[in-house]
Amino acid sequence: MEFASDNHGLISIHPSAQVSELADLERSQRSTRIVIGAGCRIDSFVKIKPAGGLGDVRLGERCYLNSGCVLYSGNGIIIGNDVLIAANCTLAPVNHSFRDRNRLIREQGFEPSRGGIVIEDDVWIGANCVLLDGTVLRRGCVLAAGSLVRGELPAYSICCGTPAMPIDARVG
Repeated sequence: MEFASDNHGLISIHPSAQVSELADLERSQRSTRIVIGAGCRIDSFVKIKPAGGLGDVRLGERCYLNSGCVLYSGNGIIIGNDVLIAANCTLAPVNHSFRDRNRLIREQGFEPSRGGIVIEDDVWIGANCVLLDGTVLRRGCVLAAGSLVRGELPAYSICCGTPAMPIDARVG
């Protein structure tokens, strides 16, 4: 299924993807694209919102977004294949400016991009994690519940904490 309206953002959903009627994929006012790959499953109460930048949100194949996840487009989110994201995670590839004391924060706009969020193939993100602008989760990474990430985590590592740090490696 693919649709667009009045030069607004495009939402493209592969025919084999399953998107709950209770999920909210919001169309962009600035041409941000949301692309959902083959075999993906988007659970109820997932919100994908174009906000804070011109980046696209792209999910590879066979990804699963569990209930309560919120993804802001910001500077872009690229998710590889076979990625599992547990309940109530937030992906926010955007940062508000706040340095000018003479202006309200809401009037200062956004900081330059730190690269968006990149999640490579075969990653598992536990419940209640927060991923910020500049996050890169390399292939096979496992992120423990409640972790906060801004920066790169190595391939096949098991990571946890605030900020998330590698504590072990997946055995192969």
